[in-house]
Amino acid sequence: MKIGAPTELFEGEARVALTPASAALLQKLGYDCIIQSGAGAAARFSDADYKAAGVEVVKTGAALWKAADIVVKVRAPDIAELKFAKKDQILISFIWPAQNAELLEALKAKGVTAMAMDMVPRISRAQKMDALSSMANIAGYRSVIEAGNNFGRFFTGQITAAGKVPPAKVLVVGAGVAGLAAIGAATSLGARVYAFDVRPEVAEQIESMGAEFVYLDFNEAQQDGAATGGYAAPSSPEFREKQLAKFRELAPEMDIVITTALIPGRDAPKLWLEDMVALQKPGSVVVDLAAERGGNCDLTVMDEKIESANGVTIVGYTDFPSRMAAQSSTLYANNIRHMMDDLTPGKDGVPVVNMEDDVIRSATVTHAEAVTFPPPPLKIAAIAAQKKDKPKVLSIEEKRANETAAFKAQTRSQVGILAAGTLLMLLVGAYAPASFMSHFIVFALACFVGFQVIWGVSHSLHTPLMAVTNAISGIVILGALLQIGSSSWLVVILASISVLIASINVVGGFLVTRRMLAMFQKS
Repeated sequence: MKIGAPTELFEGEARVALTPASAALLQKLGYDCIIQSGAGAAARFSDADYKAAGVEVVKTGAALWKAADIVVKVRAPDIAELKFAKKDQILISFIWPAQNAELLEALKAKGVTAMAMDMVPRISRAQKMDALSSMANIAGYRSVIEAGNNFGRFFTGQITAAGKVPPAKVLVVGAGVAGLAAIGAATSLGARVYAFDVRPEVAEQIESMGAEFVYLDFNEAQQDGAATGGYAAPSSPEFREKQLAKFRELAPEMDIVITTALIPGRDAPKLWLEDMVALQKPGSVVVDLAAERGGNCDLTVMDEKIESANGVTIVGYTDFPSRMAAQSSTLYANNIRHMMDDLTPGKDGVPVVNMEDDVIRSATVTHAEAVTFPPPPLKIAAIAAQKKDKPKVLSIEEKRANETAAFKAQTRSQVGILAAGTLLMLLVGAYAPASFMSHFIVFALACFVGFQVIWGVSHSLHTPLMAVTNAISGIVILGALLQIGSSSWLVVILASISVLIASINVVGGFLVTRRMLAMFQKS
């Protein structure tokens, strides 16, 4: 069967759903690949690159739709494209079924099995197919690049002969995939980054990336992200008022604000209001990643960059992934390839639309001349961070009780060891000759003292103590050599074993010490 990728007709769309690298992997699954001439040009993939990867290049979109059994796209097809579709053809692309009921009916009428990449569930097994996360990751990174392009100063702080340059202050609203990517990019550029999210459990992630989490003085039980497909749940009016008040407090200090709050299929919540923009310094930048659904900022204009009355630049572009077409095409094509991997269990080039599979069922929006959207609830809950129980703070009395119990347990253990040792000594003394006992008592005491001394040393100090143990081992060897000439065969055997073990310890000690010292030497 053939997989084909036509040229994207949406104005300004530079991505392509099939790359030479993904085509090579699809061929291993048993498929033949075709592409429309020039489809990858905007993403820097030439027709020659595709031909070198064994991909057939056709001249027109009509020819591709006619030849392909499976059509892969980035944007949803328009009605004009669907006139080329045929019965039982499989279409894989972003479709946004909740907003495109007319398109679903057209796909159903054509008998096309349509799979929406935006409907892939957020469960562990489907992460490799999660195109929304792939594109959000790129959008978050690119938002920082766009902010830097419109910001008139450094991100990082510097101290130069010409004077001191303070670091830029960046606020990221929403710590989903796009928000975390923006935090990572801004932090790596040296900015001082602040981040806010309605889910307090993401604070640890934010802080681990070097940013500062913005806390609210508000107690409200937040809904688990698993209940909303891994996204943040809507907040109460009281929480929203506290949130906006905090943003007004931060607005005068922030040089760059990046808003990422958006749940697919819903209008974007208004979080950065007009009065907050008015509080910002001239030259500040707001980048709104939710512009396609109305924007998080009051002043955002979709697909445009504007400047407010007080000199704040507001970026409302909706094509951030397309502005990095080569990277986004590579990631999206990999998402498609992983989807085809699940659709081809036999690795024989024959797709199987298994409607019992959670991932395939969720993504399939039309099948067998029927609209299958919305999908049934998942059998597996979406990914969500587990809440950690706070450690119990013990009172002084409880701490003392625990220390007393631990001391008693340790005492019982030591008394038991001593009692067992005493019993063993008595048994040996009852049957062993007197000449042996004097040596044995010294040996037993040495073992006991050595155990107590070495066992109490922290593990991190064992290597520096190697020289001391070598000296002790040398004494053991010397004493054992003096005993080897004994008339008792038992003493000779024990002395020989002592020489062997102590020699291993000495040689090993020197080797470990040598390696340790070599770590601090320049090669």
